[in-house]
Amino acid sequence: MKGFKDFLMRGNLVDLAVAFIIGGAFATVVTSFTKIIIEVLAKIGGAPNFDAWAPGGLTSVGPFLTALVAFVVIAAVIYFGVVKPYEAVAARFKKAEEEAPAAPSSEELLAEIRDLLKTRA
Repeated sequence: MKGFKDFLMRGNLVDLAVAFIIGGAFATVVTSFTKIIIEVLAKIGGAPNFDAWAPGGLTSVGPFLTALVAFVVIAAVIYFGVVKPYEAVAARFKKAEEEAPAAPSSEELLAEIRDLLKTRA
């Protein structure tokens, strides 16, 4: 039983559970936002719901196109709402790290300590 308890209390499992729950909640938000975008597209250019469209009697084409439009909208939301802001923040932190003065090497620190000790003697 101790091994099972250790497995459950391991940080990775808890982090994964939190990520899964947050991902599910985020998926609901993105799905709702996608519905809004699709409604706006419907008002602008006609209904983007192709479910009833069946060219040549192929009934699977319409739902596929609807899913494709939804995928493109979701991908755009994720890219412009998550990926681009994350890249901007990461680039800002990387630039700040590059601009930070370099830490002295061990040899430089030892030489400074040596010089301080010489002046005391």
